[in-house]
Parts: sequence; C-alpha cells; structure tokens
Amino acid sequence: MTLSHFTTSDGLRLAYDDRGTGLPLLCLPGLTRNMDDFETLLEPLAGRCRLIRMDYRGRGHSDYDPDFNNYNLLREAHDVVELLDHLGLSKVAILGTSRGGLIAMGLAAGFPQRLTGVILNDIGPVVGDGGLARIMDYVGKTPPYPDLDAMAEAMVQHTADEFPGVSQEVWRRQVAHWFEERPEGGLALRYDPALHKALLAQAATGALQDMWVFFDALKRFPLAVIRGANSDILSAETLAEMRRRHPVMMVAEIADRGHVPFLDEPNALALIRDFLDALPPLPESSPT
Repeated sequence: MTLSHFTTSDGLRLAYDDRGTGLPLLCLPGLTRNMDDFETLLEPLAGRCRLIRMDYRGRGHSDYDPDFNNYNLLREAHDVVELLDHLGLSKVAILGTSRGGLIAMGLAAGFPQRLTGVILNDIGPVVGDGGLARIMDYVGKTPPYPDLDAMAEAMVQHTADEFPGVSQEVWRRQVAHWFEERPEGGLALRYDPALHKALLAQAATGALQDMWVFFDALKRFPLAVIRGANSDILSAETLAEMRRRHPVMMVAEIADRGHVPFLDEPNALALIRDFLDALPPLPESSPT
C-alpha cells in the first residue's frame, strides 16, 4: 500500500489512504488504532464509494505530536477538516469507530457544513464506565508477548466472553494492525504511548461527561449505528435513548462482538451499504 500524506497547520505530517470514486466515505479509527482497522471494507465497498482512511496524529504512519495535550478531540477534529481541505472535499460521510465517532459528533456540532451523514461504530454520547476503565488500563502499555502469534492466541482466551468463536487467525490479523514485532523480540506499539498521559489529563477535566449535546447535532443528518451486542462502551440503554432522540437512524446489533465489531460481519456490511444507498448524490467540489 502506498500512503499519502498532508501537513497540518501546526506542522505535523499525517498519513491517509484515498481510493475509489463516488461519494466520499471517511473512516476514522479508534483511540489507539489506525487506518488498517478498515482493511475489511476495501473489497466489499470497492466500486460503492470513495473510501478515505486516516491515521490521526500520533498513530500509525502519522507523526507523533511533541505535546501530548494535542491528542484531544478538538485538535483531531480540526485535523479532519484540514484533510478535507487538502483533498478539496466540501463534504463527506463519516464512519467513526469509537473515538472516531466522538470526533464525528464534534464535527456535527462545529462543522456541520462538512458532513453528509455519519455511521457510529460502537460508540455513543455515553461511554460505559467499565469500558473506559479497561481502556485506561491498557493504553500506553506494551503487551507482554514475544510475537503477534502469541498475542493472538492470548486474545482468543481473554476475549472469549465478548468475542466468542473468533479464531486465532482473525485475531492475528487484528493485532497486526495495532502492534508490530521488534527485530530483537517482543512487540511495539503502533501509536504514541503518551496518549495515556493525554487521557489522564482529559479525564481530570471531565471532557467526556456530557456528549448528548454533540449527539443531538446529528439529528440533521442521516445516521446509522453499529453496536457490538457484548459492548462495554455502548450500552443497550444508551442505544435506546439514541433511538428515541433520532428515531429514523439505522441500527445493526452484531451478535458475538464486543468493543468493537470488525466491520466484516454480514449485518454490519449490509447496514453500511444501505446507509450509502440512502445518501443523496454528492458532486465532489472545493470547500466553500
């Protein structure tokens, strides 16, 4: 894969992948993840849309930020807008996994003119306490495994309740997105470990305490939600309230998945296709 890059207004070089033609769908990954999480969509959506994938600052193939305080939703939302400007796109639909969905909500509130619709992958305006504690526990820590095969084997055991039946082969594909093997043995993070410091600082400010106002900004757009039935981040109760506030949003609940669905599940793919089909045609043009 040949990656493209653009430079942000504060001088960081961020990576993205842009392929296909038609209505642009921008894929935004989770907190510590990167564009590789959306590889499962490349073949199923080929010919259906222009698929754009992005690595946030400090993740994947993008530059790390020397100031970890810039790993925040506002700065990352501005990076998304700067990518759209770089590509000459006035509007896009967004598929946001976890943190990517939070960024999409922020864009709906702050830059609504840049959106045509949003798909939220296992995220809503309330982040489950159990899931948040789990994330805080692992972010910034190097997994204690000698290689990716050993980690995949461990994932089969450790995630059996949330992802029952997922094979070691599938987990091997997934963990290769998030970590890489060191030549001397062991694994390395594919993101800046300073993300943990950023999370601690933001938790102290209560940055995620009231996101409903941002979710309500999505009422003007076509909206779809994918939820892992075993998710500890997006609860069934939160999803029910989201449906009450946005009665026409599309919903797919994915059995035998926790946080987050892989997006190769048949009902997840069906929802994404139905969402794309429901969007009005959009001519690609420069921002106004």
